[in-house]
Amino acid sequence: MKIVLATSNPHKIEELDAIFRDLGLRSIELLSLSQAAGGRPLTEPAETGTTFEANATIKALSYASQLNAVCLADDSGIEIDALGGRPGVISSHYCTDGREEGMTRAQRDAANNARVMRELAGVKAVERSARFVCVMALAFPGEASPRALVRGTFEGRIGLENQVPRGENGFGYDPLFLVPPEFEITAAQLAADRKNTLSHRASAARLLVDRLRSITV
Repeated sequence: MKIVLATSNPHKIEELDAIFRDLGLRSIELLSLSQAAGGRPLTEPAETGTTFEANATIKALSYASQLNAVCLADDSGIEIDALGGRPGVISSHYCTDGREEGMTRAQRDAANNARVMRELAGVKAVERSARFVCVMALAFPGEASPRALVRGTFEGRIGLENQVPRGENGFGYDPLFLVPPEFEITAAQLAADRKNTLSHRASAARLLVDRLRSITV
């Protein structure tokens, strides 16, 4: 089965492909939006939802309809308890309060991380609990709701100013996120195979795999 992964982020495609293979699911070929479109213009749906579930569903249904193909969309981000659950659904554009301002991904990641660290200044280590969240929606063309909608999480905490950022193996908030139970290394310091067993994306993928197997038999 070919599945279009509704993202322009190459890291997500590589990571999810590796996770599926680690889970023994080798009958799935993941395609990027550009591969599936073959040069045709696509309309990017407005992610107007207030939850990860809503935005993943919006993307999956829209691209499944536009491409007439099975589509897997995820919406992911980080929730920080001391910030009342922010950044949440605007994690990727937190530095601009959710607005797209034409920054490169690297510039945006750096600005997002800087804002989080500013807002957590003075907060004790034990009060910096956080979790990465990934919601995946699997949609088929012509259907009004997803065949599957699953949520995975990766619990940890944001490091103190003298601990983070650290690591070169991740992106987004990975360099700030300390991994339990020792809270000594960041998600960006994990080897790829280790991260693919712990991450929020891996957690969601495990929940999705049984559904995919039943569909592809």
